[in-house]
Amino acid sequence: MSVRACPVSGRSGSVNGAGCPAGRVGPRGCAFAAFQPNLGAPTVYSDGSDDTNTLHEKERKALNEMLMPDAPSREVTNGLKNADVLNPEDDDVLAVALGAPARRVLMRAEEIGPRTGWKDGYLSSAYGFLPPDPSDSPVALRASPGRIWSDLCERMPGVVARGNVRNSILALPLVHGTPDMIPDRALWAATVCLGILASVYRYEERNDGNEGVSVVAPPGAFRNISGEADDEEEETKGIPRNIAIPLRQVCTRMGRALPHLTQFDVSIYNYKLRDPTSVVPYLARTENMDLRWPVFNDRGEAMFLLCMAEVHGCFQNGIEAVTRCQEAVMNRDNDALLREMIGLKSIIDQLPYVFHKISVNPNAGEQFANPVEWGQRYAKFSAPLSKRVPALSGLALPLFLLMDAFIGRTKYTSFLGVEAVHLRRWLPLNIRAFIAAIENHYRVPEFIKASGDPRLQGVLEGLIESYAGERGFMGTHRYKVYGFLEVVAKTGRTETNGNAGAGDGEGRPWEEVHRTLSDSMRERLDPYRGEVKVQPHQMRGSFEECRFQARIMDRQTIDSDPNRSTGMITFDIQNTGITFQPGDRLAVMPINASYETTKVAAALGLEDMMEAIVPVEQGSEWARFSKHMEIISKAPSAGLKVKDVLKRGHLAPLTKELIVSVHQTLRASSQTILRILAADEWPIKGSLGDLLQAAIAEVPQDIWDHAFDLYNLAWLPKLISLEVPRTYSISNSSHELLPSTIDLTVSRTETARDPAFRSVQPSFPLYGVSSGFLNPAPQRMDFPCDAADDDAVLIGVSRPIQFQLPPSSTVPVAMFAGGSGIAPFRGFWQARTETGIGRNILFLGVQSREKFVHEAELRGLVQQGSLELHTAFSRDRNGLLYDPALRDLVEQDMDPRYIDATILEQGRLVSELVMSKSQGGLGGYLYICGSVSVYETVMSGIKQAIYKYQASTHSTADALLATAFAERRFMLDIFMTPRAISNTTPTIPMSKLAAHTGHRKGSRMWIGVHGGVYDVTDFLPMHPGGTLIVAASAGLDATKTFDDLAHTSNPEVSSLLSKYFIGHLAQKPDFRNEEMSYIYDRWLQYLRTSVESLTTLYFEANNILEDSKVWFSGGLFNIGGVRKFYQFQSRLMQSGFSSLFGAKLQELYLKLTFSIANAVAPNVRLPDIVGTITRAQSSPDATKAMKEVSEIGQFVSATSRSARFHENGILKYAQSVTELDVKFLEQIRDEAALGMDAFDLVANMDESTSSKQVKLASYLLSVLERIAARLESYYASLSQESIYRPEIENNPARTRWNNVRRKISDGSFFVLAKPPNMAASDGMSTGLRPRQNGVEVDFAQIFANAQQTLQLNAQNVSSQQDYEPSQPRRLADMHTTRAAKNTQAPSTFEIQQQGSAIRRMSAFINENMSTIRRLSRLPAEYDFAQLMATYGKHLQAEDTASQYSAKAPSSTSSTSSQLQRMRTSPVQAEPLPAPLPLRTRAQTAPLEPQFHRRQPSSAPSEMLPQTQYNPIATPSIANAAMAHLNRRQPPRSHTPLPASPRASLALSSVGSIKSYGSRSKLSLDKEVPPVPPLAPAAATAASTMPAVPAGLRALKLAANASGDERMFQQVQARV
Repeated sequence: MSVRACPVSGRSGSVNGAGCPAGRVGPRGCAFAAFQPNLGAPTVYSDGSDDTNTLHEKERKALNEMLMPDAPSREVTNGLKNADVLNPEDDDVLAVALGAPARRVLMRAEEIGPRTGWKDGYLSSAYGFLPPDPSDSPVALRASPGRIWSDLCERMPGVVARGNVRNSILALPLVHGTPDMIPDRALWAATVCLGILASVYRYEERNDGNEGVSVVAPPGAFRNISGEADDEEEETKGIPRNIAIPLRQVCTRMGRALPHLTQFDVSIYNYKLRDPTSVVPYLARTENMDLRWPVFNDRGEAMFLLCMAEVHGCFQNGIEAVTRCQEAVMNRDNDALLREMIGLKSIIDQLPYVFHKISVNPNAGEQFANPVEWGQRYAKFSAPLSKRVPALSGLALPLFLLMDAFIGRTKYTSFLGVEAVHLRRWLPLNIRAFIAAIENHYRVPEFIKASGDPRLQGVLEGLIESYAGERGFMGTHRYKVYGFLEVVAKTGRTETNGNAGAGDGEGRPWEEVHRTLSDSMRERLDPYRGEVKVQPHQMRGSFEECRFQARIMDRQTIDSDPNRSTGMITFDIQNTGITFQPGDRLAVMPINASYETTKVAAALGLEDMMEAIVPVEQGSEWARFSKHMEIISKAPSAGLKVKDVLKRGHLAPLTKELIVSVHQTLRASSQTILRILAADEWPIKGSLGDLLQAAIAEVPQDIWDHAFDLYNLAWLPKLISLEVPRTYSISNSSHELLPSTIDLTVSRTETARDPAFRSVQPSFPLYGVSSGFLNPAPQRMDFPCDAADDDAVLIGVSRPIQFQLPPSSTVPVAMFAGGSGIAPFRGFWQARTETGIGRNILFLGVQSREKFVHEAELRGLVQQGSLELHTAFSRDRNGLLYDPALRDLVEQDMDPRYIDATILEQGRLVSELVMSKSQGGLGGYLYICGSVSVYETVMSGIKQAIYKYQASTHSTADALLATAFAERRFMLDIFMTPRAISNTTPTIPMSKLAAHTGHRKGSRMWIGVHGGVYDVTDFLPMHPGGTLIVAASAGLDATKTFDDLAHTSNPEVSSLLSKYFIGHLAQKPDFRNEEMSYIYDRWLQYLRTSVESLTTLYFEANNILEDSKVWFSGGLFNIGGVRKFYQFQSRLMQSGFSSLFGAKLQELYLKLTFSIANAVAPNVRLPDIVGTITRAQSSPDATKAMKEVSEIGQFVSATSRSARFHENGILKYAQSVTELDVKFLEQIRDEAALGMDAFDLVANMDESTSSKQVKLASYLLSVLERIAARLESYYASLSQESIYRPEIENNPARTRWNNVRRKISDGSFFVLAKPPNMAASDGMSTGLRPRQNGVEVDFAQIFANAQQTLQLNAQNVSSQQDYEPSQPRRLADMHTTRAAKNTQAPSTFEIQQQGSAIRRMSAFINENMSTIRRLSRLPAEYDFAQLMATYGKHLQAEDTASQYSAKAPSSTSSTSSQLQRMRTSPVQAEPLPAPLPLRTRAQTAPLEPQFHRRQPSSAPSEMLPQTQYNPIATPSIANAAMAHLNRRQPPRSHTPLPASPRASLALSSVGSIKSYGSRSKLSLDKEVPPVPPLAPAAATAASTMPAVPAGLRALKLAANASGDERMFQQVQARV
């Protein structure tokens, strides 16, 4: 358009994009003209104006001058019948009249905000949602009378630690929140401070030491202080008036309908900067921030809140980017929109890194967020003031609500979606207006879709994946929450602050969280993925991650190796919209080699049917892939073709599942397949084509034709599964706006085929499926590749969270690579050498000089001085040395060496790079890329270098390395080629797996995954999620967790895990009996619960015992630590370990007694296990122990100041009691594991099912009886511990006098003034305890107890299907319920376990009600001793007795290798008849191989589907091997053939009975001594469990240890 003068430059005439200094030119001309409201006021241009903020008010013309400056041409109007199109659209008129709505909201906020104290919310172009100056409002508050609030908030952590919160709040004078007292500038700070004070007061009221086992009435000092009146609001009831009144006044001035504290209050408006000049990459970073007003001052609280602030700091330029995107859409400017979208995507790309800073690794320093600490402290504090106001949830953060609107999210029907809409109503008004402007006007996704521009569509796809995808921010958040909440849920918490996972689902709490977050993610992805049929985690590692198509442009040789084992592959990504950064990876869907697909097609008779359509099942993986290809190619598809299945399917290597599938399909008619199934190692080195070529010569044609019906190809996608993509590090860096190429450095894997396929042609080695496709061997280049390079390859970019360049280009970088591990570092040095001045050092280890890749490029960089290179050749004497003087690589003869020798040679430099700047080092960033062996070699070299040049001990060297990891300066990219797993490896029973939880120092940690057992002890330092996440699955079958975290579909994870494989996990025995199978499942769950209870309890116990910050704060005793221990032990005491001794055990007890009563002896007398547990929990010992714990609670509430007189006694008591807790659970685990071993033994007995069932139930009942006895002994040991230990206190006399004063005060000192009370419940009875062992009950009593349990838990009996909530609960409801007082407070994990057991028990009773009623009426004539005497001696079959050896004693109990003693009866009953042995099946001779030539079929060929497929012309030399392929003859008939009896016989000859020679011998034919009571802590030193020091564990204190740590160390020495 034509303008009189440019508003910026002042030039006259038209303005083009290149000449506009503001870059604000669109298709209609100067974009400033489109922003102006037509208010009718005159505008006068002023030349030379440099204030672009005033330009929007300067240029104002008539609308018709801008939209219709000229008359339409005759060519346009000639013959036009409807002239409406000559007038502009309404959107265009609005655009010119008002401008972009988002821009107008932004301008208004920036104009009015500073004058009003940003009451409507912080919103600006330069700072986004952050305050321009985070100290402005706090400074204004300190200058007003409201400084009393901020002063108290500043010292809140110390006040909480002293237990003096409520007194301090009550001492505050009343200061009103009116304008004359609190200026507008101070409003935000006043809102935050008052909200914190109100919330912490509520927290103290609910956690004051009277909420647990304490039976002492709370003191009245804090009653009637709030003056609850009729006009008091629900949010401020119970809050002192000196806080409630100003909070209500301030919130009214802020436009808040009700007084409340929000998530953005305590995060993005509650930080202070450490260095305001540290702006790279942005100012508001966790490393550069501290909480201004923390409540507890622990790192869990700080990391969560500061990371929420940092994501907004990272996004501070995103507000302007989003606004410019809307302006570009309004102006229909594709190029401008492309620039802004790429900029916005680069911002979103950084968000996952921010959230990943929250670490559960204890070695992570300041970034360590202890999930136990967070779940029990800050999570309780963060409850809302009432159910009506919004909860403190990350859902309320404006960034995520804005991005949801920007990407066009339309579904908000999930729980979190509904809650997001609710929370949006409570946002500040500026932010609400901005989000509404983005959501409702000039929508970016709609414009991009209509434009058809592939660049814009590609960038939008990348932005969606970066924000809402599996590897983007939402995926990272979900996986972080999964592992975090698994620990938190088991220690007292179910849901996130967003209430994810708080539903009434059957799943475990963290799995429910996973599902809830997945539903929310799917709502965001639906507009771009169609209706997502699977959970998001099922997309990870699958074809769903490959959402772009590209072609291979070039394959280059980058070394001197004639075999080209490593090559560089270049993809053409021009106009795809793909963007990437150094360190990113490319996911590639490989295409099978043509000779492999030809072998399969020849054997199956599909050579002329390659274009035929294959029917697929609705919802299957192939069906989803077909739909995926249609979406990616943007072209309709007729369906999945045969060639697609063969090219994209999994053909090699041969897995056991694939071979068994073929074996069963062919009715066991191939001897070759039978021999392969007997192989010792899997997978088999061969392809499906090899297998079919070998089998076709052995299988009768009728069976072959029936198995592979050419008239219905539905079997093909079932036989061949879809191949999974492989990921490779991107090996180049691009500075273009949109990169045009991607380079990969690929090392080809190559192995010899199995000898069984020696005769199959062509006889190429077995290449890696993907590496062989990308980097084919030179001898294959002459072989026809079926025009593979012309096929579009599915690709996708993924971003590893912990492998990116440092934010500053000036810091030194050290890269350690082995072989093809150099791939990502090529992108590193290309990016660093062009833009940075930092030092770059590369340590490279390869086999020989001829495999030295990128040599020419590296030499050039070395000569330029941009790179320092140090090489190591392990199989070559012709070495290279870096000469720093010449800045070149010098040839030198030397002994072959590995990379650790090179590192040690440069040891001083490497050690200084590892050390941080605060330690006097260089503070460099170090990266390792390579296999596991490369990682181990590099780490060994680095440790040696640190030990040699910097550290005096190996522990100090380890500490320096740990600091580098904690500061995120040490990053790993580790991979491994999967190794074959042998079938001859040992079979590990569940009991042995459960014994290796690794919770004791020096012990090993095992996990089970998909039938394998892995020793992951040495992997823990490498695990990205930290040790606690792995430890939560220790000793368990973690297959479900593995699947939920998408590890199963990730080849890298599976390959890495194979290094730690130690054996096969024992499978469930085939009982051929539904009841025994049910008991096995329930007992396995009980064992799993015992293991989980042990590991998670140890998380809390370890934190209590070893963290000095728990017990001391500012050099003084921390009441917060006392509260933590009190709540921990109180929960255990009150719930009585409910997950182990509650409904789950009663369910087992009911089922076992039912089996005995129903199968053999319906009137037997049975042990009263539930009664034993009940008596133990109400025994004098238990009462005495609870009273002692109650004394701990009193230190938290009324007598917090007297706690200083018992510091050492409390610490000693905490140490002894938590150690007893852990040892008790270890014993329960060992007993449950002992019962687990009985199942395999009973399953292999040659007896009747009823006899085995009675023996099994009898033995398991004896184990349960031992478990109940353990609980009695636990309480007996616990009752011996006491807090009152004046002899170990700092001032014993003062401790004794304080104790006397306390007893005088509560009246317990004057014992003679009270009548004696000898009741057992007071714990003071001196009489002998009655012997409880030997009590027996009949089944009627057991059933009555079960009914009573169900009646007491009626709300849990209803099934999930029957639950129909009338209205979903709100977040605030959940949070206030969570924070409320609860005198019975098991962990939420235990609650979920209890509910599931109760529902199953109810279902069992309903299903067997008639039998139960019959058994309940029979008289009790038999007893348990008779039953054991009759059936116990038959527990082990005679023919297998010699195969069992004695089991070693348990490490936690001296009697765990013995069986519980059996009751004896004075009357010897007649023994029951011995069960009859089972008849064994006669062995069948194996099938004889039959070989003969196939005869042509009589079926007419016209019946086959006709296609237009043209076979590949076979060259005379290179394709000669194809002439020798076994080709399928035309089928004889298309009529289905009957099943062959010979095939079923061959199948029966494959199975064999497993040997159990290494298992322990179980016998019930002898009496076992009774279980002794648990010894006190001092008497357990002789146990075989690893010894624990008598005092608190010694902490490794550095030279700069804090005062709290030194105080803790001194107390340890005394204790």
